[in-house]
Amino acid sequence: MISSGVIWGFLFDTLGRRKLLMIGYFLDFLCVLVSAFSQTKAMLITAKFFGGFIINGPYSALSTYVSEFHSAKNRGRMQLFIAIVFCWGGIAFPWLSWGILSNNIHFSIFNDSLRFYSWNILLLICCLPPIISAIAFAFMPESPKFLMTVGENEKALALFQKMYSINKRQPPETFPIKQLVNETELKKTSPNQHGGQVTAKRSQIEALREGWQQIRPLFFPPFLLLLLLICSIQALFTMSVNTFRLWLPQIFQALNDYQYYYDVSSVDLCKSLELIRPSNQTDCEFNVDNASVYLNSMIVNITVMLCEILTACLINSINKKTLLFVLGVFAGGCLFILYFSVNTTFAVSFAALFTGLSTSAANVVVIVNIALFPTTLRTMSLATALMCGRIGSMIGNLVFPLLIQAGCAPPFFTIGSLAIVSSFVSLLLPNSDMKELI
Repeated sequence: MISSGVIWGFLFDTLGRRKLLMIGYFLDFLCVLVSAFSQTKAMLITAKFFGGFIINGPYSALSTYVSEFHSAKNRGRMQLFIAIVFCWGGIAFPWLSWGILSNNIHFSIFNDSLRFYSWNILLLICCLPPIISAIAFAFMPESPKFLMTVGENEKALALFQKMYSINKRQPPETFPIKQLVNETELKKTSPNQHGGQVTAKRSQIEALREGWQQIRPLFFPPFLLLLLLICSIQALFTMSVNTFRLWLPQIFQALNDYQYYYDVSSVDLCKSLELIRPSNQTDCEFNVDNASVYLNSMIVNITVMLCEILTACLINSINKKTLLFVLGVFAGGCLFILYFSVNTTFAVSFAALFTGLSTSAANVVVIVNIALFPTTLRTMSLATALMCGRIGSMIGNLVFPLLIQAGCAPPFFTIGSLAIVSSFVSLLLPNSDMKELI
């Protein structure tokens, strides 16, 4: 996903949103399908690599696409609504995994040339969301803001009329706006010395030829400084939440294993983390009674969803910089408190709160990103910021085992400090409240 961020951002900002979203989801479906039929480790890793390479584009562009249909009043809430839908997936997936992986499924077809296990069936079911998404986007319109940006005002106006007719149940011709601003002419009258101009009604070949000069302003002030600031904030927030979130199932498993091995009803978090640290022990005992791990994962995702709903309720009432600051500080505080947990319930509660608050903060950064960059740079800037976030996640996952090896306190205080530092850095962002898209 890191390798394709800039490429997808370039393509979506030059060629448009809808068709590439449809193609991206369909290609992701093929990659998941190949991974479901994998018979070797190399085949599975290759399929998952290309799946990550492909889905990175639709993942970034979906937020851009949805935001360009909404006004400043509703734009932030819609991004958080997307996050809430993702949470439903996070809640459903542990249930699905629990129901399938806990069964010892094993069969073969074509004279034993294709063997299927529980995980193959799980991946096969995972093919459904991308193919459904690809089919759905076949019936969706192009972003009206993108159409205006490339000089397709007639198509954009017809789309606005159709939306008005559906929402208001009135004839399309009663739409009060009869003419849209010609954005391509506006850019000609106020040219940028670093490029950024767009030819009206250009072909896709012309769009690719113009691509470099279209995105060139991103690498010069004022957009360069803004991009560096947002990438820094996104990297810090994502490093903190994803590092902890990706290790959370392992932490839950350690809590469960400690209770299983020592036959205790309550467990100290620091003692359970000792099970994760490398040891010289050569024999092992496998604990298959891990239902609580799936249950705890669902609790975390439910908490994340509730935090996203609360953030959606507050997004228009509180300044976004203030909201980011509060979310980051409280998230870091939850991880500090988690260190002092004395039982599983306490640990799960504050782990879920940290994940929910920091995930909400990362989504608010996406909302700010969308508002501050123009249509010709929006997906590119968002994809770059998310790429920096994933680089941060990768670094965090490499460092986290070393922190666990150093002791119980370093993992929690380091990750919590990252969330707090990112909240202070977010105070440097310009105001993006109720800002119209440009």
